[in-house]
Amino acid sequence: MTLALNDSAPDFTLPDQDGNAFRLSQQRGRRLLLVFYPGDDTPVCTRQLCDYRDGLESFADLGVSVIGISADDADSHRAFRQKHRLPFTLLSDPNFEVAERYDCKALIGMKRGVYLLDEEQRIRYRHIEAVAVFRRKREELIEAIRRLG
Repeated sequence: MTLALNDSAPDFTLPDQDGNAFRLSQQRGRRLLLVFYPGDDTPVCTRQLCDYRDGLESFADLGVSVIGISADDADSHRAFRQKHRLPFTLLSDPNFEVAERYDCKALIGMKRGVYLLDEEQRIRYRHIEAVAVFRRKREELIEAIRRLG
C-alpha cells in the first residue's frame, strides 16, 4: 500500500541515537520532516544530512523538526552525529519495518525518501528517490514546505 498526500502517517516506535524510544504519535502538534536514508557516513547520505544541518535555521523558521531514519544502530548514529555535528534525532530501523510502511524499503537496504508531516501527522509532502545517489536538496525541501504554508 502506497502512502498518499493527506494520508495519516503510520505510527511507529524506534530507538534514537541514545537508545531512547521515539514514538511518532507522541510528536503530535509538531511538524516533522522524516528523512529515510541508506546509511551513516556514506558519501551521499553525509552530504544530504550535512546540507540539512547547515540549513537547520530555515527548517526551524518554518516550524519543522528534522528526524533521520536508517537501519544503522545507536552506536553508529552517535558517532555519525558527533563526527558531523548533526543536531537532530537519528532513529534506528534495523529490520526496515518502518521503511517498508513508508515505501522506503528497497530490494537491498533502504531507499532515500522524505516525508513532511503536519501537526496532525498527515502527510503533506513526500518524495522517494528512484536512484539512491540522488537526494532532495535543502533548498528544494524549503521551497516545497513554504508552498504548503
